[in-house]
Amino acid sequence: MELYYAPDISATRCLPEEESAHCVRVLRHAVGDCLTVTDGLGTLYQARISNPHPKHCELEILSSEKQTPHHNGCIHIAVAPTKNIDRLEWALEKCTEIGADAFTPLLCRFSERKNLRIDRLEKIILAAAKQSLTAYLPTLSELTDCSEFIRSCSADYKFIAHCYSDSERILLRDTITTIRSKTDVQNASFCVLIGPEGDFSPEEVQLALENGFQPVLLGNARLRTETAAVIACHTIVCLND
Repeated sequence: MELYYAPDISATRCLPEEESAHCVRVLRHAVGDCLTVTDGLGTLYQARISNPHPKHCELEILSSEKQTPHHNGCIHIAVAPTKNIDRLEWALEKCTEIGADAFTPLLCRFSERKNLRIDRLEKIILAAAKQSLTAYLPTLSELTDCSEFIRSCSADYKFIAHCYSDSERILLRDTITTIRSKTDVQNASFCVLIGPEGDFSPEEVQLALENGFQPVLLGNARLRTETAAVIACHTIVCLND
């Protein structure tokens, strides 16, 4: 099954230019061929090509159906970009496949990478969403100052994964299990902060604690930034399904 992304399909009845080129020029679809299209907001459309233009492939919508989310609530991964950008791209790809709903790249005190090509990351997230056949496209924010993000985060449950041993930390899986035993988290929102290779600064950790973030461990081993992001996402999905 091929999945196409068209955020304005209900209004335009048309694929965006890049999707049109892939559909018409690469895959050679023609008039009358049927496609599955998503708006990225959870709706799948069954459509038929009426005009296979390589820049604006026009469609006739046959039916639409709202898809059930793969998991309950919302998962927001806020992660500092890695020095090697390939590692961040891999993390966003895998977290998208697992079921993350939102990403925010964090600019931290010890960050080695201080600039990003957001357009490239958006393409990687889109490709991962299409590959996993999900009708929900995660959102991606601009590179955001860590302290600013900490102060503005409004998730129901907020966690920070850091490596300072002088702070009491509980395994994320145990923390979520405890929360579920006491509270209905059916539609709750979760946010996890993942720091850069040099970790968060002590001041960033303290600010997070003052703003309601719970310090957590993701396992017994020290993880790379990209691995930590994937483990955090997978843990929440599995325990909050």
